[in-house]
Amino acid sequence: MDRIIKGIMRYRRLHRDGMVKQFENVRDHPEPKAVFFTCMDSRMIPTRFTETNVGDMFVVRNAGNIIPHPQHFVDELTMCEPAALELGCVVNDIRHIIVCGHSDCKAMNLLYALRDEEFASKVNRRISPLRAWLCAHASSSLAKFQQLEITGFDQPILFQAETPLRKFVAYIDPENKFAIEDKLSQVNTLQQLQNIASYGFLKKRLERHNLHIHALWFDIYTGDIYYFSRANKRFVEINESTETHLLTEVRKYYS
Repeated sequence: MDRIIKGIMRYRRLHRDGMVKQFENVRDHPEPKAVFFTCMDSRMIPTRFTETNVGDMFVVRNAGNIIPHPQHFVDELTMCEPAALELGCVVNDIRHIIVCGHSDCKAMNLLYALRDEEFASKVNRRISPLRAWLCAHASSSLAKFQQLEITGFDQPILFQAETPLRKFVAYIDPENKFAIEDKLSQVNTLQQLQNIASYGFLKKRLERHNLHIHALWFDIYTGDIYYFSRANKRFVEINESTETHLLTEVRKYYS
């Protein structure tokens, strides 16, 4: 708290007046452009690495950037993530949902360990809310990853896109650059797109192409950010050589 309080005092001296002006500019007519789901990891600062500002995005964070599939609970209106989707995409008419995973994700590292049946036992889940959360809502990600592991990482996996009839193919880390847990993190990030598309209250918007879902992945230790390109069927680093191509793809598929 000592550090927090001192930080607040620096904010008051250096940034408060400027931020208040920004708040005033968007107070009556905020126009956020995206709902951004990411992990609660302290190293993830999405507004900084996307250079977004006051009023630009709704940001939702949890352990593992997971959006639970509605099949895992009776009433889809009882959890934070679907409530955030409704607030953003229905109430505020936001047209883009972004899910951003990252490397060295502690939640994904634990999910990888949960392949061990004893470690994932009901007894252990009862004493660990984090294990219970992952077992309940990230099991589909782990199953997809294990399927990939069995068939070989050079093989693609299939995900549902915006509608049941719309699919996309993904090759996970074809250059074999990342740790095994990071491969799982990338699978998990893409699985959330499928989960989002399963919510009934988003169905018409998705069918009419009034709502679009995207995946990003952040490499903590290099600072590189990857966009999942459906045209390339893989995560592509966003850099000077790929920017034009990725912007063309986004404008073609999601404008």
